[in-house]
Formats: sequence, structure tokens, C-alpha cells
Amino acid sequence: MSAAHPEEDLIDYEEDDTTTTTAAAPATGNGTTGGAADGAAAGGTGEQKEQKGSYVGIHSTGFRDFLLKPELLRAISDLGFEHPSEVQQECIPQAILGMDVLCQAKSGMGKTAVFVISTLQQLEPVAGQVGVIVLCHTRELAYQIKNEYARFSKYLPDVRTSVFYGGTSQKSDTETLKNKDTCPHVVVATPGRLNALVRDKSLNASNVKNFVLDECDKLLDTVDMRRDVQEIFRAISGNKQVMMFSATLSKEIRVTCKKFMQNPLEIYVDDETKLTLHGLQQHYIKLQEAAKNRKLNDLLDSLEFNQVCIFVKSVNRATQLDALLRDCNFPSICIHSGLPQAERIKKYQQFKAFEKRILVATDIFGRGIDVERVNIVINYDTPGDADSYLHRVGRAGRFGTKGLAITFVSTEDDQKVLDAIQSRFEVAIPDLPDTIESSTYMNA
Repeated sequence: MSAAHPEEDLIDYEEDDTTTTTAAAPATGNGTTGGAADGAAAGGTGEQKEQKGSYVGIHSTGFRDFLLKPELLRAISDLGFEHPSEVQQECIPQAILGMDVLCQAKSGMGKTAVFVISTLQQLEPVAGQVGVIVLCHTRELAYQIKNEYARFSKYLPDVRTSVFYGGTSQKSDTETLKNKDTCPHVVVATPGRLNALVRDKSLNASNVKNFVLDECDKLLDTVDMRRDVQEIFRAISGNKQVMMFSATLSKEIRVTCKKFMQNPLEIYVDDETKLTLHGLQQHYIKLQEAAKNRKLNDLLDSLEFNQVCIFVKSVNRATQLDALLRDCNFPSICIHSGLPQAERIKKYQQFKAFEKRILVATDIFGRGIDVERVNIVINYDTPGDADSYLHRVGRAGRFGTKGLAITFVSTEDDQKVLDAIQSRFEVAIPDLPDTIESSTYMNA
């Protein structure tokens, strides 16, 4: 449990992170928690035991071994999940006891289920009191996490969950929080809106026992967002559990994370390297900028796919490419930060419901968003850095399934990023062959 307050100013990183981290070999698995919480990931223990090069069996433990509430177990069973992934197996027993958790694990490997199950297990709902706060950096991810709480609290009818983010009526949020009959027990939110609700006393955070940051590196990386997180943190009473999760945690950001925590359980998968996703083929294509549209058209015609995510670097390029694809009769949809919030959520729902098979997006869709049928990611524009690449391609090949990631390389800067990706994750990304067998990236 964290009673500490982070330093007033977290802008400068001067401390050395001397904590020993745990690196484990990746393991494969199935039948684990899905949606925003699926797959298998390697982890460590509070004693920081070394597991390099080892494969830990994930089927030795079932969710029943965690001694969860019967209502939670029933929901987990209804969802068809039998065995926890490794990250769940490592984190949940400690998390349900109230221990602070700092966890890095690969995309699609079950991190969301750790905090959803752990907080629901601990929550004793009281009318008019918020008991859990979950922060994330985008509205779409907040909406998705809220739905995960709905799935797992299916048989906990007294538990209410609400989602708050910018672009919607703050007055409506205030009315929800002030009314004892509608006040949620679990709040999922983006930092700016939640800080506004805390600041004007619409949300009373004094009864909050669990404080969760999903994609914590993004929440703490920029000064403005970090200050919002700090203000919310200070409004919560000292006796609280803090849990933070991400697929990428640099050593510098770990130092910042731990300023919010007391003696956290630290789970670092592969210690920043070898964060490749099992079942995901990765290739690049070298071409001129002017040749991108024709090549994209050829790929969409020749490849077999369930759903495709195409990433671009700006809002204008997203809208233009989406319009071009629709002109070519491709079933395309577009999501970016320039859209009104209601439209963004509507389009996200359409894509997730398989009403559209091709999504053009900026990096706003690159982190944490789960769409089970996506099996191909195309980086129309090379991402800005290696971490962004990991989050983008993590949209395909989730849940231990097959997938294909293709990156267009058209400038010297693109090539530098590709070289950095291969170095950072110790992976060789080859040129895309002339023909590629669909069985290598499509599940039977």
C-alpha cells in the first residue's frame, strides 16, 4: 500500500534506478483472460528471482486457486477463461492483498485483467463512494477498460463503473458523481477531466483504495499529464494501493513510477529487450513516398485478412488516406484526435463490431486498444520510435494468434527508426517477399 507522496516536481530524472529487475523468457499459452486481458506473458516475483532462459508452466494454476469471490469466478468462467497467463499468475495473488504493483509485459498478455480482477476482488461497494480510480491516456482506452469492468462484474450487481473523459459534458459527470444512486464505485478516466472533477470537488477521492495507471509511461512522460496525475494522487488518502502497467517502461520512467509507490512488486518482461510477439511476422518494404498508395492498394488486394490497421503520422494523412481507400471501394474507417469524442467512440465500436474491416489511424489507436480480429498492421508511415512501433504492431497477433506487420520505409529517417527497432528488440525484420503464404499469418 502506498502512503508516500511523489515529489512536487517530477520533471528532472536524477536518481539512478538500482533496483534489480526480473527478466523472464517468453512463454506461450492459451485459454487465458481475453478482451483487453489475454495471452501469456513472463514475469517475476517480489523477491526478484532470476528466470532468464526458463519457461514457467502457466497451466499449473487456475483462477480458483486465487480464492476469488464466487461472483468473479463465475464471470471468468462465463468468459471461457480457465488458466491465468504468467503475468496474471505472478501479479494477482499479491495485488489482491493490496501490494503496489509495477508491471511491464507485452501487448495483449493480460495486464488489464490483473487490475480489473484485483480491484473487483478488494472492492466493497458503498453507496456514494468511489473506491477505485483507473487512469489512462486516451478516451478510447478508457471506454474499453470500462467495458472490461462490466464483463468481469457481471455477477456483482451492486458495483457501478463510470467513464469520464474530455469532449463530453462535465456538468453531466458532476451530476453522476453527486447523486448517491448513480455515483460509481469504479471510475475510469483520462487525467485532465478527472483532475477537473477532483479540483471542483465533484469527486470525493478520500475513500479511494486502489489507484491504477494503465499505459503509465504515457501518463507520466509529459509534464502536463504528469501534473494532473500528481494532483489526483494527492487528493487520495495516504492508505492506498498503486498499480501501474505498460508494455514499455524505460529505466528512467521506472524511477518516476516508483515515486508514487511503496516497495512495489516489480514485473519486467525481458528487461526491455526481445519484446517480440509470438506468431507475428514482421517485414518492411523500401519504396518512394509517391509509391505508397499503389503499394498499399496491391497489398490489400493480395493479402488475406480479417481486419487491418493502417497507421499514419498525422490527422490530415489519416483523413486523406481513408478517403482514398473508400474511393477505391475498400471498407475503410478512420479514427484520429481531430474527431468529436462521440464520433471517435462510435467508429471504434463499428470497427470492433466488424462492421468495417480496414482502420486508418494515428498513434492514438496504437496503445492498449484490443480488436480481436485484427491480423495485419501496416505502418504506412514509419513510427517515430521503437516503443511506438511495438505498440502499433501489438494490435495484430494478439491473444497468441498469428499476425503480419508491414512497415513502409521511404526516407533515411525511416531507415534509422527501423534500425533502432531491430537493435532495441533484438529482432531481424526482413524485406517483404514477393509472395507470402496466408497460413503463416492467418489462423486456421
